[in-house]
Amino acid sequence: MSQYAVDVAKQLLNIKAIKLQPQNPFTWASGWKSPIYCDNRKALSYPEVRNYIKTAFAQLAKEKYANVDVIAGVATGAIAQGALVADLLGKPFVYVRSAPKDHGLANLIEGDLKAGQKVLVIEDLISTGSSSLKAVDALRNAQCEVVGMLAIFTYGFPVAEEAFKTAKVELTTLSNYQEMIGAAVETGYVTSDDVAKLQEWRKNPAEWGK
Repeated sequence: MSQYAVDVAKQLLNIKAIKLQPQNPFTWASGWKSPIYCDNRKALSYPEVRNYIKTAFAQLAKEKYANVDVIAGVATGAIAQGALVADLLGKPFVYVRSAPKDHGLANLIEGDLKAGQKVLVIEDLISTGSSSLKAVDALRNAQCEVVGMLAIFTYGFPVAEEAFKTAKVELTTLSNYQEMIGAAVETGYVTSDDVAKLQEWRKNPAEWGK
């Protein structure tokens, strides 16, 4: 587990980038009922948190992917954070759209990317992994080598873990759902009863709350 896991979880909870409402669940776009809502873009509004995440990403990149050529952000949530990391590392930056533009050059990847380059992908949040791995496919279709992906937070769903394994993409996250629950308990954000509900949701999020 990343050395940053607890610190990042506490910071995201503190600025309410992660909100927990076990008694009053959120409804996701997928229709799932959820006791958690995570919007890591909120970290960009807090310089200390933003810089901590940027520095942590850069340190992991240096440790794991020293020979990377390009940093790629996944639109839209990871564009800003990816650009910050690329700037800190002194690397070129591109970002990958969820779909090609419907006008102009109809780009799917924005920026100057060359075949054969080694690309490190930056993502803000991993849920099922589908949108993140679509970005990987786009980069591979551009004849680039995706060396790995760094993300701020993951729910740790088995479907996502299996998807990354199948796609042969190494995923490293700064924090995760289990570490977040521990941090929430430590800071008094949730009660022991809440923890039971949070753990139950994690087991079967599609059916929870129905």
